[in-house]
Amino acid sequence: METQGRTIGLVIHGGAGTIATNRMTPEIERDLRAGLERSLEAGYDVLKNGGSSVDAVVAAVRVLEDDPLFNAGRGAVFTSAGTNEMDAAIMDGKTLKAGAAGALKHIRNPITLARAVMDQSPHVMFVGEGAETFARQIGIELVDKKYFYTEERWNALQRVQKTETEARKVGKEFVVCDQDRHGTVGAVALDQVGNLAAATSTGGNTNKRPGRVGDTPIIGAGTYADDALGAGSARYANVPVGP
Repeated sequence: METQGRTIGLVIHGGAGTIATNRMTPEIERDLRAGLERSLEAGYDVLKNGGSSVDAVVAAVRVLEDDPLFNAGRGAVFTSAGTNEMDAAIMDGKTLKAGAAGALKHIRNPITLARAVMDQSPHVMFVGEGAETFARQIGIELVDKKYFYTEERWNALQRVQKTETEARKVGKEFVVCDQDRHGTVGAVALDQVGNLAAATSTGGNTNKRPGRVGDTPIIGAGTYADDALGAGSARYANVPVGP
């Protein structure tokens, strides 16, 4: 798309995994599409008004983190211990600076903390208690754990753990099915001055072990941006934008 004669671009994704046909009601499909549209609008508003690609991907991802239908922020899946632990990362394609945070339990918008790590610290990644201490010090919003509870995610955990128990009884290998993964949201943006940025946020996999940090916050694996090469936000599927 173009604005004031300059090309801008924004691509988002709402997660991997397959929602079974019997669960994809017209109402759920409508709400999912509405959430994605709000995310696009938030990021696009930044870009069309001359904002940076970094600001745009943060704006887009925050919307998805606030929507309980997506596996990031409020809609994060549960660990095997019945807790929620989130990861996020961001990268600026102009400066090649990056920030990431993992195993977060109280951060309402993990992508905001990831950006703060990039902009306000000399480090690239914080995890667990250290990450949340840093968040408190710089005024990022923390919430009670109950904020992340959704019945849909809790039921998914019970279903997965029941299947896991049954599989072990008969000596079968247990694998979480696609419909219970629903992992990760992300955005990639190109701003009016030609700079790229990528951001990714996730609640991980249903029934993951506490303390597990996946590929999402690993720079170069789940998130990457370089103005000379392109940018991507990934979890089983890539969302590339580049020259």
